[in-house]
Amino acid sequence: MPTTEVILTDKIESLGAEADIVKVKAGYARNFLIPRGKAIEVTTANRKRLTSLQAKRAEREGRELNEAEELGRRINKLKITMEIETGETGKAFGSITAADLAERLKSELGGNTIVDRHRIHLEKPIKDTGAHEVQVKLHSDVTAKFTVNVKSKGEADADKAKADAEKAEEKDKGGYKAKVKARHTK
Repeated sequence: MPTTEVILTDKIESLGAEADIVKVKAGYARNFLIPRGKAIEVTTANRKRLTSLQAKRAEREGRELNEAEELGRRINKLKITMEIETGETGKAFGSITAADLAERLKSELGGNTIVDRHRIHLEKPIKDTGAHEVQVKLHSDVTAKFTVNVKSKGEADADKAKADAEKAEEKDKGGYKAKVKARHTK
């Protein structure tokens, strides 16, 4: 198969980034890359254009790095609590996967911030309760960590009921104190 050299004008995952000179099959270049504006032929004039493509690439990479660092700072501050259903013996029914964590990160960070599930590194799905540290690789130079506190559903319901009872008790105390104070001021 004949091959040809082209200069990429856009980032293409399987080939490279802008301003890279790559060898591809002639048909791929002629029928896909060049007509869609993703690459240009290697000529003397286009080699001179290479500096503007390199500047575009440097600008894009700088912007991606800044965005990744900003997102990393936000993720490092997170402490997420998730529930998992467990039996009486404490054995989990199901698990928490990278996809579950990606969905939760999306809701915690805001709807427009999306963390790809493939960037979340779990050795295996989380199947036990307790605190787990999860690593997210946002960029080749940026890695963030956040804590996931996993509770069993019954335990989480008990914690919520206890918190609600404490709130109600505080509310009652406040009402009682106000009544006593009102009686003494008369």
